[in-house]
Formats: sequence, structure tokens, C-alpha cells
Amino acid sequence: MTFHSDFDCYGRMVLIRRFEEAVERLFSEGRITGTAHVCIGQEAIAVGMAAAMQPNDAFTSTHRGHGHFLAMGGDPGRMMAEMFGKATGYAYGRAGSQMMSDLSLGFYGANGITAGSMGLACGLALQAQYHNTGRVVVCTIGDGASNEGMFHESLNLAALWHLPLVVVCENNGYAMSTPLSVGLANQSIAARAAAYGITGTAVDGNSLSAVRDAVSLALTQARSGKGLQLVECHTYRLSGHSKGDKREYRSPAEEAAAWENEPLARLAAELEKQYPDAPGRIAQLNQQAAETIAAAIEFAVSSPDPDPSTVCDDLFAPHLPTA
Repeated sequence: MTFHSDFDCYGRMVLIRRFEEAVERLFSEGRITGTAHVCIGQEAIAVGMAAAMQPNDAFTSTHRGHGHFLAMGGDPGRMMAEMFGKATGYAYGRAGSQMMSDLSLGFYGANGITAGSMGLACGLALQAQYHNTGRVVVCTIGDGASNEGMFHESLNLAALWHLPLVVVCENNGYAMSTPLSVGLANQSIAARAAAYGITGTAVDGNSLSAVRDAVSLALTQARSGKGLQLVECHTYRLSGHSKGDKREYRSPAEEAAAWENEPLARLAAELEKQYPDAPGRIAQLNQQAAETIAAAIEFAVSSPDPDPSTVCDDLFAPHLPTA
């Protein structure tokens, strides 16, 4: 997806916020079921990454992937239809929240397994390197994933083979309900890069420009043959870990302070300082986002349920003859 200005970025960030708010509301009303992990408060990372990427680049996501998909150009209507389990969804109603993908956008899917996308990202990066496509793969993880074996195995392999891979850690301070202070021996995830001889950078994940600049530099390094890069983005998950999380492990004062630093308000304030017409443009973008999400819900509700006779379709990838 192409972002021509910071207003474009704000528009996509507010679309993500409204989508996630709608998901929370629809779950509370019992209109959609299953599970969902929303990214309210982390929108600047999703859009900052997408704004830094080239059209040919690839992206692998996490269990908290709605924002990533929307930032990459995912269609809100088809995404909402998938949440409702409808035939018009990205996976025809089979995947739900955590397994949506669209390869035409370079979005190789969210992943319900913590750190599970890292192995996939290494494979995509190896393919890009082998065929010399110029593609770089961006792989997102959460701070909790940095304690998984797959994290360390993937960093070692990607560093060893100099794969064109950028790992972006969305450090929102909690692995479910476990704060970093009791989950990480070293509070800096970026510092772990040194163990693999690669570059690790930590930035303010609530700043669109900081994320975009850091990921852009990492992509340039990876694309030029310097291999694996690690970027840690410090942010805060303003909602619960998943839909049933009442956030009893956090104080109201802590959450209030986090809301004072949330990325949408920060970017809006920056735009208003630079552009006299910003308030009107921001209001218009908010209205457009609200209308888009309302239309997405209407599309999902009116879409047909999957045909039960198709339940065994698409279990296997089509056979591709080898040269």
C-alpha cells in the first residue's frame, strides 16, 4: 500500500483503530465469536512499517494482526466477513481472526502460534535471496515471542545465511498478563541482536516517524546485502490481551498515562502544528473511517454463510510442476 503523506498514514491508523473498536464491540454483543487480539494503541507500528516497505516486499504477522493487514492494504469488508465466518471472508469463513492472508498484497498471514511466523519469514527470505528478487521480508513478533526457541533459532539461521529479513518486535510491555520485569532477564530486546552479530535498534513505537525511519533504514541495510536486522518498538497495548482480558494486572493510573501517549492523538497534534487545515482534514479522515467500518459490518452481515459442501476444499496447495 502506498502512503503519500502523513495524512494518508493518519487515515490508515484511524481506520485500524475503528476496526478494532468495532471488533471489541461486536464480541461484547455476541455477534461474532471465537477469539480476537486487537492492537488498539499500536497503530503507528503497523502503518510505519507498511509505509517503509516497497511493493515487492513481504510481511508475516502475529496473532495480533488486524492492524498489520489493514496497513498492508487489506480490505475491511472481507476482513470483517472473515470475523463473522462468512463465505466472502479472506479464508471463506474458515480462519477467523488469526489466520487471514492475501499474498497479492505481500501479506503472508497472521499466526496464532507465538513466534510461529519467524520460521515462515526465514523461508520467504531464503527464497528471495536464492532468486535474487530484491525482496525483503518484514516479520513482526511481540515481546513475549522473544523468549521462544523459534525466535533464537530463526535469528541464528537468518544471521548465519545473511537473509534479507527485518524482524520488528512490538514491545507492548506485557506477554499476556506478565510484565517484562518478571519475564525478561534483559529488558532490552534490541540488545539480543549482539549475540548474533547483527544490528539491533530500539525506537518509540508510538511515533509514526520514528518507526518509519527505523524500519526504512533496516530495509535498506537488508536489501543491500547486510542481512538480518532487528528493530524493537516500544509501545503499549491499550486494550486487553484478548477479548476476555479485564486487565486486572494493570492499574487505572498506568493505563491513563498510556492514553496520554497514544499514537493517534500524538500524530494529530503533530499535523495540527504543521498544517493550518489539519483539524478539518483529520475530522474528515475520522468520518471516512467510521463510514468504511460501518459499510464493512453491513457487508459482513449481509454475506452468505459458507456452503457446508466446501468444508474440505483448499486443504492442500495446488500442485505446481517443477522445471
